[in-house]
Amino acid sequence: FKDGSLKDLLNFSGTIPVKYQGNSYNIPICLWILDSHPFAPPICLLKPTINMEISVGKHVDARGRIYLPYLQNWSHPKSIIIGLIKEMIEKFEEELPLYSVSSSDEAKQLELLSYIAKITTGETDMNSKTRVGGQKKDGGFNKVTVIGAGDLGIACVLAIAAKGAADQVVLLDLSEGATKGGTMDLDIFALPNVEISKDFSASANSKVVVLTVNSLGNAQSYLGVIQSNVDLFRGIVPAVAHYSRNSVLLVASHPVEIMTYVSWKLSAFPKSRVIGIGCNLDTERFQYIITNLLKAQTIGKEAWIIGERGEDKVPAWSGSNLVTCHQTEGIVNDNSQEQLANRAMEVLKGKGQKSWSVGLSIADLIESILKNKRKIHSISTLAKGCCNINSEVFLSMPCILGTNGVTEIIKPLKEDKLVAKKLQSSAASIHDLQQQLKL
Repeated sequence: FKDGSLKDLLNFSGTIPVKYQGNSYNIPICLWILDSHPFAPPICLLKPTINMEISVGKHVDARGRIYLPYLQNWSHPKSIIIGLIKEMIEKFEEELPLYSVSSSDEAKQLELLSYIAKITTGETDMNSKTRVGGQKKDGGFNKVTVIGAGDLGIACVLAIAAKGAADQVVLLDLSEGATKGGTMDLDIFALPNVEISKDFSASANSKVVVLTVNSLGNAQSYLGVIQSNVDLFRGIVPAVAHYSRNSVLLVASHPVEIMTYVSWKLSAFPKSRVIGIGCNLDTERFQYIITNLLKAQTIGKEAWIIGERGEDKVPAWSGSNLVTCHQTEGIVNDNSQEQLANRAMEVLKGKGQKSWSVGLSIADLIESILKNKRKIHSISTLAKGCCNINSEVFLSMPCILGTNGVTEIIKPLKEDKLVAKKLQSSAASIHDLQQQLKL
């Protein structure tokens, strides 16, 4: 892989027997088994010989890539390679994927066969130039994929489009059945540079992939709900990580700290490129309330909301910054600083978080990544080593965010034993839940 890591990938090459219009054919194929197997489906390709040409159809594209319902609905443990091959035979008997070519056409096959050979040996460049609207764009092309077409997913698409930070936004709708609700409206009132798809390959070469999906299972316990989300992510994260190997994964699914950890493990990405939305929205609101509603201004760096998203979030100040209060025109001491934070937290409690407001926050994070703004955001990142936390858990911390994700965690925070204790408590409870999950 381009990040220097090495993994053993397995690929099977062979033929499958197909009967078509009374004749028998052996169709040459390659199954590329990913290291996330059996939780993610294999990549399936035709391997035509020099005297064969691809018959582009419902289940095969011009490059030889095979698309089947069995792959789209892959779910461990019911989905297996034998079942995949059986469906492949069934579909190819309805529509033969290859046909013979004359010797005069063999030359033009060489280029295609060379491309397919690169794919089946793992040498294809996933970051090669991307064709959009008939025009090739170089490596600077900013593509964002949003996984999940619920209210939050659609809010993200609209907010990203409004920001204008991305050149293309793909909404990956994984729901069953026909397009409905918001995705249907997006189809009707087509937005420029927004594509709706059900195929993971549409996400290829994304700079940022946003995960907004949540399982709608019938689990009764909190642990059961989280496990349902983990099972859902098993079929999503390895696939999007394969198609966009150098992307930043931005997790908005619940609970964000645990699902960011799960995404990190399933993607095998470096920790810097797997982040959660964390307390970014709360922090932006918190800073706005202090400055605009309570008429106070921090000297130096800002105040932050850190830790666990939700009721256990913690207000904190960077370094040893003091606060100027416009109303008293003096320097506020530590006690007053604490009072100011408490007042701001009270105001913050009544705000709630609607899909559109979270979508705006996500668009803000994406803009920082795509434009390499190196802006500081309070986002979920691997907190091991911070505040004496020794376990692999993700918590919101002030982070410098750029093209490659988190470049630096801002520390130390102002020495506060109470803040450290709260963070350690959150880390312990999150780690306990993670230990009970079946990854």
